[in-house]
Amino acid sequence: MYPRIFKLKFPRVEIAHWTDRYSYTGGDHPLEKLGAAARDRGYLRPTEFLALCRWKTARTVKQCSSNSAQQIQDATQLAFSTGDDRAKIGILRLLAGVDWATASVVLHFCDRQPYPILDFRALWSLGSKQPSSYTFDFWWAYTTFIRQLAGSTGHSMRTIDRALWQYSKEHQPPRRRGVGCRG
Repeated sequence: MYPRIFKLKFPRVEIAHWTDRYSYTGGDHPLEKLGAAARDRGYLRPTEFLALCRWKTARTVKQCSSNSAQQIQDATQLAFSTGDDRAKIGILRLLAGVDWATASVVLHFCDRQPYPILDFRALWSLGSKQPSSYTFDFWWAYTTFIRQLAGSTGHSMRTIDRALWQYSKEHQPPRRRGVGCRG
């Protein structure tokens, strides 16, 4: 069903090339560090949670900051500890300001399992339009496709994400005004 709608717009052998060209103003190396700390601890602290939210899109930071420290700890601890993928993404989406894209960022950087970032740029690089609303089935098909791509090429999930994002940045026609985040 869904996996057939995803097709890489550039040759797989160019993944490293597009990753090497990756340039995002927000930077992501601090997020990799905080993700490792959260994995070791088993949950996110509020400052870490807000850094991830801000990196994905500054538009929701006010909403995200309305979550209490306990809510953030409880939700992320539960999401990171369950083996149920539907529960992982669903639990994170219960936090104020967290949609599919932001939840995917949290999982991407912090979960022990590999998860891709759900992003309009990555979808475009896979020949897929951003749906008007996401569903678990769409997200899971996307996750499965990216995991298979990473596995078959020997690249990490982070490498695949950077390549998809950069290829789109350099080739996708500009979006309409007002849409300029990582999501």
